[in-house]
Amino acid sequence: MNTDSSSDRSQTDRRGFLLLAATAAIAAGCETVNSGKPSGRAPRVVDAGPASAYHADGVYSQYRDVGFFIISRGGQITALSSICTHRHCKLDAEKDRTFSCPCHGSTFDPAGHVTEGPATQNLPAFATTTDARGHLLVSVLG
Repeated sequence: MNTDSSSDRSQTDRRGFLLLAATAAIAAGCETVNSGKPSGRAPRVVDAGPASAYHADGVYSQYRDVGFFIISRGGQITALSSICTHRHCKLDAEKDRTFSCPCHGSTFDPAGHVTEGPATQNLPAFATTTDARGHLLVSVLG
């Protein structure tokens, strides 16, 4: 019996197993950005000031660089990600209340739904609440 070939095969199998195990461990620890699935990280809460500041219908973009837009429509306030789901560029808010990506041309409707690619995923919405002082708090993931 040639022990060299069985030893080589054993080392190859061991090496393959270790590579596969390492890849699986890395993949298990990775997060998919903007996948809509929980990331395992605690959200950071941003105090967006008095909720009364958002009484008029429209898109408020002062928190764009923080990662979200505030949208007020019909007395309802929502927060949408200001980051494109395609390649993570910062979006621009348009006058018609849509959003566009200056990097690759994706567009989103006022509710954050993709209207033109290359993006294929809608913009994530972030949880909002009003605290006892009447301030709008936005829970931003990522």
